[in-house]
Amino acid sequence: MMEVKIVEFPETRVAALEHRGAPAHEYETARKFIAWRIANRLPPDRHRTYGIHYTDPRTTPPEDHRMDICVSVDQPIAPNPQGVVNKVIAGGRCAVVRHVGPREFVAAAPFLVEQWLPTSGETWRGDYILFHYVNVGPDIPDHEMITDVYLPLR
Repeated sequence: MMEVKIVEFPETRVAALEHRGAPAHEYETARKFIAWRIANRLPPDRHRTYGIHYTDPRTTPPEDHRMDICVSVDQPIAPNPQGVVNKVIAGGRCAVVRHVGPREFVAAAPFLVEQWLPTSGETWRGDYILFHYVNVGPDIPDHEMITDVYLPLR
């Protein structure tokens, strides 16, 4: 059983690269985003990494899949050739579950929506699930990856 906590997520300004299309191509979007992030000196130890997932890849046709890869920022991002844009992750109450392990399938997301939410007495506030990639980088082994999954609540 996964431990669900209710927390206040702070409004967070982010730089985002929008991914539209098959989940299999997210890696290409991530590579482009990482290159932009390195060039703009936004290291993971000072700037948090997020994924905003608007669709469920298990049930959404690949061509309709949508997600944003994001990094927290302190200032607006100037227009750039990579297509990274300014966005704000809304603050508010969220249910959160920690997932430890590979990020190919983060079981906490369907658990929150399909198992926990229907019996919780809570209502989902938005049309997305937020992943906070707590530790990122090429040196993190799959079994040590930490992802906090946030479900925005009313």
